[in-house]
Amino acid sequence: MENVPEKFAGHEAVEWHWLGMADMQPELLYDLLAFRESVFVVEQACVYQELDGRDKTALHYLGLSDARVIACLRLLPPTPGETRARIGRVAVAADWRKLGLAAKMVGQAVKKARSEYPEAGVFLDAQCYLQAFYESQGFRVCGKEFLEDGIPHIPMEL
Repeated sequence: MENVPEKFAGHEAVEWHWLGMADMQPELLYDLLAFRESVFVVEQACVYQELDGRDKTALHYLGLSDARVIACLRLLPPTPGETRARIGRVAVAADWRKLGLAAKMVGQAVKKARSEYPEAGVFLDAQCYLQAFYESQGFRVCGKEFLEDGIPHIPMEL
């Protein structure tokens, strides 16, 4: 996997990497998983199995600042019977929110999905309170609201 740090204007303090799980040093993998747990389990007070087995086939997009994971998402390839790649586990550290990082990340994930899986569509299951954000990124609702681990979600696709 190519691991060339990316930089974006206005976010020079953040180094961005696309990595497969096998491309990560153990410490970085640990930091990524600990970061996701801190956001999705602790911060959101949601007890669930965060490690779902999908990370092994995912492409992970990581934002690092001073070697600290401050943002992440994962891009899952289409599974058998599915015609779309899935974006998920989008998270930004609390002290880095409201700076446009999530929009940059989602844009890069869409670009990567179209590059890696050109025949596939792109979808995600958004927490309902983020529906307007994802609509601003070009996604549209494609199903009914549902509960996942006690949190309302809505399926969305490009």
